[in-house]
Amino acid sequence: MKIAIIKLSAMGDIIHAMVALQYIKKYNKDIKIDWFVEKVFAPILEYNPDINNIIEVNLKKIKKDKASFFREIKTIRKYKNNNYDLVIDAQGLIKSAIVSKLIGKNIAGFSKKSIREGIASFFYNQKIDIAYAKNTIDRNAKVLSAPLKFSISKDDILNKKPFLFFKNEDKKIYDYLSENKKNIIFVISSTWESRNYPKEKFIKIANDLKENILIIWANDEEKVKASFIAKESKYVKVLPKINLNTLKALINNSDLLIGNDTGPTHMAWGLNIPSITIFGPTPVNRVYETKINKTIKSSSKVNHYKLNKNDFSINNIKVEDIVKIARELLV
Repeated sequence: MKIAIIKLSAMGDIIHAMVALQYIKKYNKDIKIDWFVEKVFAPILEYNPDINNIIEVNLKKIKKDKASFFREIKTIRKYKNNNYDLVIDAQGLIKSAIVSKLIGKNIAGFSKKSIREGIASFFYNQKIDIAYAKNTIDRNAKVLSAPLKFSISKDDILNKKPFLFFKNEDKKIYDYLSENKKNIIFVISSTWESRNYPKEKFIKIANDLKENILIIWANDEEKVKASFIAKESKYVKVLPKINLNTLKALINNSDLLIGNDTGPTHMAWGLNIPSITIFGPTPVNRVYETKINKTIKSSSKVNHYKLNKNDFSINNIKVEDIVKIARELLV
């Protein structure tokens, strides 16, 4: 049996869906799996032994270059020749539904009431019901297992094997790791400013823990913020810019990750590395809390259907509460 999974973006959403792969293969080791993904996020999937082919698309480019639309559609349509027995749209957006329709006939996806862009469900032959406000990982597990006539339980997910893999990483990261102190990764930025824990409070966390703190960054603005934190704390080092493959290796060799609700933070969960995810205006039930993967949420209420980008309640989370959890995880 040959299936295609459509999960184009974003990094955290892809990671939360990838957990299903090991259980699909456990259910039927002979299933061949192709995964369609935005080019920028393809490295997240690389080296996973349960994926046969990673197929990159570049739909994000269309927003900037309208002329590329028809070229991209033509390229995607060619994959119809792969003759998939089943296409699963695990994204639930109109664009992912269109990709699904271009490459296959037997298409499964979320029901109309289970997704934000309900019109996407009209493209599917099989429609999977699960509330939009349910845990994101459970939603992904169900949409990827139900069409194959099996289920993934909460216990399965809690007892998962690590599913992010890396090879030939940039060895310079190992120069920044300490043999004498605990290595802690800070993820200090995300897509909205209101999702970012204040840099001044990250400084206090670093100074309280007194371990080897490493900050990653993706753009100049994040680098400036990271440099500010490093200037104010002797325990902090700013890493050079690294790619996603090397980031997986770095997190895999760390003792703890503390970060905002964003893709790199969720990598720790995918690698079975201890983590603390800090939530403000986004729903805390997007993730699983485990013995080693903890969450801390501000007091604000979140509307799953309409997130409030002006909710800066993350600023009110106490440093000492995060430090307490960190110390418990570092024992």
